[in-house]
Amino acid sequence: MKKLTLREKSILAGLYLSKFDFEGLRYLGFDSYTEAFNVIGLALGVQPASVKNYRDEFDPLFPNKRKGWHKRGIRKYCKDIYDTFHALNLEDFSLLLKDIIYKDHDLDVLMEEVAKSEGDKENSFAKRLITGQAAEQYFKDNFLRVDLFKGYCFEDTTKAGCGFDFKLVAKEKRYFFGVEVKGLNDQNGNIALTNKEHAVAELLKERYFIFVVKNFREKPHHQVYRDPIETLKFNKIENRVTQISWSVAV
Repeated sequence: MKKLTLREKSILAGLYLSKFDFEGLRYLGFDSYTEAFNVIGLALGVQPASVKNYRDEFDPLFPNKRKGWHKRGIRKYCKDIYDTFHALNLEDFSLLLKDIIYKDHDLDVLMEEVAKSEGDKENSFAKRLITGQAAEQYFKDNFLRVDLFKGYCFEDTTKAGCGFDFKLVAKEKRYFFGVEVKGLNDQNGNIALTNKEHAVAELLKERYFIFVVKNFREKPHHQVYRDPIETLKFNKIENRVTQISWSVAV
């Protein structure tokens, strides 16, 4: 398959949501179309309305209750995507969608499958995007709306294992900010820090921020917490885990 443009990826997401309707939503772990538009749009780096408009474009071609853009013919570049992909079944189309949306496709799909085999329903495609990729893209698009962050630029440290997702730096500043991004499906909910994140937050104090993206279910917005160890009063939770290992003589 040729490398798809960003517009073609958005069209493909719209085609999926039109073809499979609520069955497709459930398969990916979404509760509503609005949630799917918000999460997929942000994860791709496009406006959620674009994904919705492409779904509406294809609706007249499928037997669902929506009329879509039935008063005009389908546009050629959408018809090309339809002709190429519309015959895919739910499983294959879902894999394709993950291929074009997941930032680290192979690892993300692997982790999703491992979680599924262990009965972790909270690690679905939708939840992984909400707590990771979509929330991080929202931060990239919106962090300059935070007054304290104006004049800064970000460095992506999500793969560095340093206790925060983004390092904010400014030429005229001698110090940096560390920002950990969290995503919530609803207006309120619980967030958790790893032991490393908690330790780094304690060290950086007022230079550490938690940027929480809330309400993917309806309309995402953000709330920022500075020096979260002091201001939020986290509860320490210790779990005893049964460690399973497998051995064989060789």
